[in-house]
Amino acid sequence: MDQGAVLERGSSQHDGDKRRQILDGARRVFLASGFDGASMGEIARAAGVSKGTLYVYFDSKEALFEALIIQEKTSLAETLFTFDPADSDVPAVLTRLGMSFLAEMSRPEHISVHRMVIGVCEKFPHFGQVYYEAGPARGVARLAAYLDVQAQDGRLRITDTTLAAQHFLHLCLAGLLTRLLFAAGDMADEARKRFQVAEAVRVFLAAYGAER
Repeated sequence: MDQGAVLERGSSQHDGDKRRQILDGARRVFLASGFDGASMGEIARAAGVSKGTLYVYFDSKEALFEALIIQEKTSLAETLFTFDPADSDVPAVLTRLGMSFLAEMSRPEHISVHRMVIGVCEKFPHFGQVYYEAGPARGVARLAAYLDVQAQDGRLRITDTTLAAQHFLHLCLAGLLTRLLFAAGDMADEARKRFQVAEAVRVFLAAYGAER
């Protein structure tokens, strides 16, 4: 490999590391101060970089917040919604997904980001679209692709797998996320989460199971 290629690769790696460093600092500041309360100066200090360096990577607070949304939601969707199409044990697959999905949706950090995005959507509608496409829409599409295979193999009877995927995820949440968003109750314990997911799987299969 020539020296120029080595230098270019090293520079790309440095840029990637610096970008992650900035996003980590931004995450801490946004969670602590909210979107309106956060400043680029505060984010630079939290990230351990100069304001000049910060503006090299992100030219505004809005661009930084958008990048953080995309990173967080894309990573979460790709982690949670990973399926083996050949896994024919649909109840087990849905149960595992439901438990991990509820655990992530219930995290205080997720609730804070969710509230923050909702709060800024009126002023910056684009943030809502970015949040939806990077997270919920991506997760639903991945689950729908798994359901497509199971329906084709006769294990499920589904006309619209995208709608069915949305049904399952909403069954898992069934009021829990709304309560947390409005601080109207404590987080569900593990027993409640297991019961909620088990009921979601039961109702889903009652509607879409091949032998219903």
